[in-house]
Amino acid sequence: MVGQGVLNEALADPAVEAVLTVGRRATGVSDPRLREIVRADLFDLEPLAAELTGHDACLFCLGVSSVGMSEPEYRRLTHDLTLSAARTLLRVNPSMTFCFVSGEGTDSTGKGRAMWARVKGQTENDLLALGFKGAYMFRPGFIRPMKRVRSRTRLYRVLYATLGFTYPLLKALFPNQVTTGQIMGRAMLRVARDGYAHPMLATREINAVGS
Repeated sequence: MVGQGVLNEALADPAVEAVLTVGRRATGVSDPRLREIVRADLFDLEPLAAELTGHDACLFCLGVSSVGMSEPEYRRLTHDLTLSAARTLLRVNPSMTFCFVSGEGTDSTGKGRAMWARVKGQTENDLLALGFKGAYMFRPGFIRPMKRVRSRTRLYRVLYATLGFTYPLLKALFPNQVTTGQIMGRAMLRVARDGYAHPMLATREINAVGS
């Protein structure tokens, strides 16, 4: 869902020269600046090294819900997949900026009780240690999808259908915990282009940069 929103904003930005998407499914979007790679196995991007070369930034939006998952399974799909892709991208693009979608409540200490937060925290720490020119961790809270974007996770679709109409109230009551897919995409693009004062962006910073 986040990736769809980021893609929409990237293609709406006239400063973006070209976009390459890598995923398990086609986006369904058609644009002369867009090129897509559909690949079942995203754990090994080395065969795509030549096609991944020459890019300024990676906006990494892949992710899964931890609901019903064991910690090893969630770690494999969150930490291991992300780090594998990041290492390949860094090798072929030494000047790349890497933007990672994490989540509010992520635990950088690795000692918290929430499994997902520990795994996300370790992923963030390991990304920051890789040596990218710039690496930024985006920690949004509630994200309202825009422009007919829908989550592929049924639980999230139900949640957004239930809470979507209350977004103005949520924004008024919790302005630093809610954002939109449009704002998220714009914030990631601007940080990828211009950098940011520190590597962690909570919802407050995301809204400030992307509004």
